[in-house]
Amino acid sequence: MSLVPFTFTDANMDESSDWPHIAAIVHAEHGTADGLLADFVFGLRASGRRVCGLIQQYKDDTDKESAMLVDLDGGECFPLFQNLGTGSTSCGLDEISIAAASAVLRRALSEKPDLVVANRFGELEATGGGFAAEMLALMAEGVPLITVVVEKYLNDWRRFTGGAAKELRPQREALEAWFSDLSQLKGPPISRPESSGKTTTHHDKS
Repeated sequence: MSLVPFTFTDANMDESSDWPHIAAIVHAEHGTADGLLADFVFGLRASGRRVCGLIQQYKDDTDKESAMLVDLDGGECFPLFQNLGTGSTSCGLDEISIAAASAVLRRALSEKPDLVVANRFGELEATGGGFAAEMLALMAEGVPLITVVVEKYLNDWRRFTGGAAKELRPQREALEAWFSDLSQLKGPPISRPESSGKTTTHHDKS
């Protein structure tokens, strides 16, 4: 697949979004936005904002297999990968754990909080899998949603949202400005965006 070169410009940042309640932190390296998003979210919750969803954290920063999805409400952790043992050169997704984690986003849809966090839009979402169904449902109901998109999936994200979502720099100031503007916007649910491929509740993290 041919990708449009990744650059932050006035044209593809957050000035002309048709869906200002949908945002993605776009970054070039794996894992660089996770701490930023977590700090931002915890700050909002400390200020009294109702923020639900899943953030991605690591027990060991050097070990991909230690990646966890963390429920912002209850603190429950969902391992992303199975430990395949010594000598394995790959790590397999823990599909049972990931399917359980999808319930967190479905619950958030019913609660209509100030903001919902989906830890990633990645490989599976790009083809209609992962948390794509839950994210589409949140978008369609007009629930504010923020996620993380790695550069290699930016074109897929733009197709998924019809190019109408905000694209944010991986900077705290950008996140705070977006949410500040968002708090001034009220409106009815939007039309459901089109997306190719089947939707499932299994998830891949990239």
